[in-house]
Formats: sequence, C-alpha cells, structure tokens
Amino acid sequence: MTILQEYRVECYVMELADAQGINDAVCSQYQDVRDDPGLRRTHHFEGRYENIYVDEGQIPALKPVLQAARQGAARFLHQKEISLSVGFWINDMGPGHVTVPHTHDEDDELVSGVYYVRVPENSGDLVLSRGVASTRITARQGVFVFFAPDVMHEVTENKSGGTRLSIGMNFGIKSG
Repeated sequence: MTILQEYRVECYVMELADAQGINDAVCSQYQDVRDDPGLRRTHHFEGRYENIYVDEGQIPALKPVLQAARQGAARFLHQKEISLSVGFWINDMGPGHVTVPHTHDEDDELVSGVYYVRVPENSGDLVLSRGVASTRITARQGVFVFFAPDVMHEVTENKSGGTRLSIGMNFGIKSG
C-alpha cells in the first residue's frame, strides 16, 4: 500500500499494491454475476441503480480490497487497533451517468470510502463538499478515497465511452 496524499479535513487517499491483477479478477467475477436478478439494487437515480449489492463470496477477488480498505479506514480515523466492519456495494457507471450529491450519515458509519476498479479516461470525478469548501478528485484504478460519512459527495458525468466500476464502502465498529 502506498499513501498518495492525505487531505487534512476531507479525505485520505491511498493506493492498493498489485491492483491490476486484483482489478482484472474483480471485473471478471463481477461480469459473471452482474445480471443476476437476485442481486439487491438500490438508489435508482438518473436512469440507473447506483448501488448493486453482491455477497463477498460471489466476488472472491474482493477479499484483498476489503482487507486493505479496513486498514485505510483505520488510518483515516488515526486508530491502529480498531476492528472495523465494512458494508460495500458496486457502482457500475456507464457513459452519461452521474452519481447525485448525497451523504452516508444515516446510521452508525464512522468512515465512507470508494475503491476504483476500472476507470476509463474522462469517466467522472469524485467531488467532496463540506459547506463552501470542496475537493475534486480524479479517479484512478487501484486507488482508495476515504472521507467522513457526513461529507456531501457526488460523481460528475462519465464522458467516456466505457463503464467505470468502483466499490462504495461504509465502515463501522465490528460487533461481537
């Protein structure tokens, strides 16, 4: 894991080692399950479901991603010895799609984040906002971005001809 940059207030960005092979496996395994009618899909905006929920067992290649994500979320919290649970979903964002502004502070989340699996050029930027301040992050494959759940965020239009694939995440205290 390489730390790319740390933002004082709004986010923490890090890179996953050996991401290319992991991302290729995640993409392949996702393609095998993406049309499963049994998958739960939520947040229908702008003509698509923003959240597609898969079980970790359906995409075993996610294991190192989720393990690194827990470590990154703990670093964001400045906690070395914290046991975090992670809830995650797939964001399959085709050409012309956006993710509308929202927060993740509905429950007991401590950290929110995203991991970029496939990112065609011009496929949208992550915009984080708190009051009048905002940070715009150009997504890159193999990169995580962690931020507070109450930070307003959105993704600008995918102007590429390809699909952008990311993993959205929320972290809380692991129970029992």
